[in-house]
Amino acid sequence: MNTQHFTTLLLWDFGWLKFGPLVAEYGWYLLFMCVGVYLVVQHLSKRRVSQGQSSSASGAVQDPNAVVRRQEALEASRRRMQEELDAKAALFRLKQQQLEEEKRQQKIEMYDSMKEGRSYRGKSKTAQNTEEASTSTTVLKPKTDKKPLRSSGFNPLSGEGGGSCAWRPGRRGPSAGGG
Repeated sequence: MNTQHFTTLLLWDFGWLKFGPLVAEYGWYLLFMCVGVYLVVQHLSKRRVSQGQSSSASGAVQDPNAVVRRQEALEASRRRMQEELDAKAALFRLKQQQLEEEKRQQKIEMYDSMKEGRSYRGKSKTAQNTEEASTSTTVLKPKTDKKPLRSSGFNPLSGEGGGSCAWRPGRRGPSAGGG
C-alpha cells in the first residue's frame, strides 16, 4: 500500500463520507460555528449555576424581624428624602413668587413714569450704575485720546490705500505640479 494513500485514507476519507472538500470549502465557517457553540454552552452553564444559587438563597429561611427592620429603614429613608425634596420645592416656589412680585413692581413703576411723561429707562439704568459703582472698588481711569488706525476716507472695497500687500485670488484649475 502507498503511504500517501494511507495517510489520506486516515485523515479525510471515511468510506462514503469525504471531509476533504467539506473542510476545504467551509473550514473557517465550521471553526467559528464550533467556537460560538462552545461559548453559548459555557454561558448557559454559568447562568444555570448562578440561578441555582440565587433560588437557594431566596428560599432560605430569613429572620422576619430583620426583614421588617430593613423595610422600615427603607421607608424612613424614602420619607426623609421626600421631605427634603418638598422643602427645596417650597423654597424654589417662594423665590419664584418674590421674583414675580419684583417684576410686577417694576412694571407698575414703568407704567407710572410713562403716564407722568418721565423716562423710565434712565431711572433703572442709573440705579444699576450706582449699584455697580458701590460694588466695584477699582478707580476708573479716563480714556486717553487715540489716533485712528486708518484715515476716515478708507474703503476696503476700492482697492486704494492698501500698501504693498494686495490680495489676489488664486489660479483656477488643477494645481500645477508633477509631470
